[in-house]
Amino acid sequence: MKRRRNQRGMTLIELIVAFTILSLLAAMAVPLARHKVRRDREKELRQALKELRIGIDKYKDACDGGKLGQAKVGTECYPETIEVLVEGAKQSGASEVKMKFLRRLPRDPFTGSKEWGKRSVQDDPTSLSWGGQNVFDVYTKTMEKAPDGTAYSEW
Repeated sequence: MKRRRNQRGMTLIELIVAFTILSLLAAMAVPLARHKVRRDREKELRQALKELRIGIDKYKDACDGGKLGQAKVGTECYPETIEVLVEGAKQSGASEVKMKFLRRLPRDPFTGSKEWGKRSVQDDPTSLSWGGQNVFDVYTKTMEKAPDGTAYSEW
């Protein structure tokens, strides 16, 4: 059987070569995509932690400045919960006016929730349990580690 000159198509060898090239390209693209996703999550985590810590610092400054009235004993002028930063705290002298420090709680990009680990002033700096007196610092609850070997909960 002769092949016509105007007949088009690919031989089996050409198909195998094309499939091999596509497989190699796909095998190289997957690790790059995973790396990009991880870097994007790390960037989101840094931004969320920065936002929360700035909110905590603003609350502390307002409390130290006497704008929130008398601080509760044991809080050292830090918020009692993270939610207070969003819901707001009553200003001193104002009847129903609340001072808010965050628009919303940011989502943890690694756990996918708005649940954050908390540390109070009284807690050990490396502790992963919260004493409940106040919120001095926040961290992610994921147990994953960054490429440099540090735990994301230490950021």
